[in-house]
Amino acid sequence: MGKIEKEIVFKEGVKELMIPANKVAIVQVGNSLEHALLVLIKSGYSAIPVVDRDYKLQGLISTTRILDFSLGIERIEYEKLGQHTVEEVMEKKVAWIKESGLFFKALELSINHPFLCVVDDEGVFVGILTRKSILALVHRYLKHP
Repeated sequence: MGKIEKEIVFKEGVKELMIPANKVAIVQVGNSLEHALLVLIKSGYSAIPVVDRDYKLQGLISTTRILDFSLGIERIEYEKLGQHTVEEVMEKKVAWIKESGLFFKALELSINHPFLCVVDDEGVFVGILTRKSILALVHRYLKHP
C-alpha cells in the first residue's frame, strides 16, 4: 500500500469502526449506584457511558468510582448505593469524538483511553470506538506496506 493510500485511510471517519449504542451497556444519570454496579458487573466492563433521558452523553461511571464512594472507615457501605444516583459519582470529563470525526483524531485520543464515546452533532450518544478496533485497523494497513 502506498503512502497516499495510507493517508486516505487515516483521514477516514470513525463511524464504520464504532460499536453502535444499542450494543453498548449504558446507564442514565438518575439511575441508582446500585443499578449501575449491577450493569457494570453483568456487562463485564469496568466503565460504561452515562446518558440523560434524551440519550445525550453526560459522563462515565466505573466500578472503581462506585466502590470508592461506598467505602466507609471499616467496611463497604452497600446501603449507600441505593440512596445515591449515578450523576453524583460519575466522571464528567469523557473522551469523545463525533461520528463524523476523523480516524487520526480517534487514534490520538485512544492513546490515553481504552474507548471513546461517539456522539452525533447534537451530542446524542451513538456508540463507542474501542482502542482494539483502532489498533486493528492500524495493524491491517501497516502489515501490508
